[in-house]
Amino acid sequence: MKPYYDVIIVGGGASGIGIGSILQEMGCEHFVILEKGEIGASFRNWPQEMRFITPSFPAQGFGQTDLNAIAPKTSPAYTLDEEHPTGVDYAQYLELIADHFELPVEENTTVYSVVKNSDGFEVSISKGDISSRFLIWAAGEYQYPNRKPFPGAELALHSSEVKSWADIIESEHLIIGGYESGMDAAYQLCSRGAKVKVLAKTNTWEFDHSDPSVSLTPYTYGRIRKLEDPEKLELIGNTEAVHMYQEDGKYAVKTADNKVYYSDTKPILATGFTGSTSLLGDLVTRGDHGKVLLTEDDEVVKTPGLFLAGPEVRHDSHVFCYIYKFRQRYAVVAKAIADNLQLDQSILEQYRQENFILDDLSMCGERCQC
Repeated sequence: MKPYYDVIIVGGGASGIGIGSILQEMGCEHFVILEKGEIGASFRNWPQEMRFITPSFPAQGFGQTDLNAIAPKTSPAYTLDEEHPTGVDYAQYLELIADHFELPVEENTTVYSVVKNSDGFEVSISKGDISSRFLIWAAGEYQYPNRKPFPGAELALHSSEVKSWADIIESEHLIIGGYESGMDAAYQLCSRGAKVKVLAKTNTWEFDHSDPSVSLTPYTYGRIRKLEDPEKLELIGNTEAVHMYQEDGKYAVKTADNKVYYSDTKPILATGFTGSTSLLGDLVTRGDHGKVLLTEDDEVVKTPGLFLAGPEVRHDSHVFCYIYKFRQRYAVVAKAIADNLQLDQSILEQYRQENFILDDLSMCGERCQC
């Protein structure tokens, strides 16, 4: 007979490990975490030079939890001795959390399909078929880049495909996208002596907003301001790329205002991610922002029993695209499942004391506005 679980979690990153640790502490005995690679695979795939833009600081002993922690009383800064960890560093932190809680993680396990039936979910994986009563989708975004934001964009190199910026040796570059990944790429290339143009639909570098989901973070601002030769960076705002093609051996990028920018080297896309929920097909419906419609418990409106966790969670104007934001929804999901499975919820008091629960979105305010 196929294995049956109370809960299947898809994804062994921050959200999968984070929610798994709560379920373990609640006494859930029959759940599994499926990870198609290694724990923290998305973080391991970051460019070698990429760092967390949210700072880690070991102040949890004084009631101020590390912004990048996924479980109370833990701190990546304390564990890794890094304020801005690399992706590989952070994956090590996730491994330590998984080991500490003895989480049932199945690595190198690919999910092929998810089917909803009257009893729950049938999940086809590389190791056979399994089923569950509940399913938590925590597969993230990074491994699902938006490579085709406009016609011809497939000619470019997406920033997530870069293993190290030291491998990009050309002297001039054109970057499409002005948010964090685009500006990080610009910084890395300019720091190596290259000349860079950034085409951005929105002038993120001019926004003065408290929410880093909307404007650039101080960490990014600071690095750009301190470039040794700031003239190597040209920021071109209010400019939307709509078409890319090749002309006379060059790459040409046409914009919405009918201007054309040329590059001798392959342009770099920093256009974000389609996200893993694109794999869920007709199990989900989407709202005005193209995000999955969820209940107040982050349960998918169209498919009861299916929950979403991670950077794709969105409620109207509230955006949960940073760890310190979406980790506050882990306990919300875990509580909804615990109510049904009659699990011990006493651990939730600690999560509330450590500010790891945001279950009243009316309190979110401008911290999460888009």
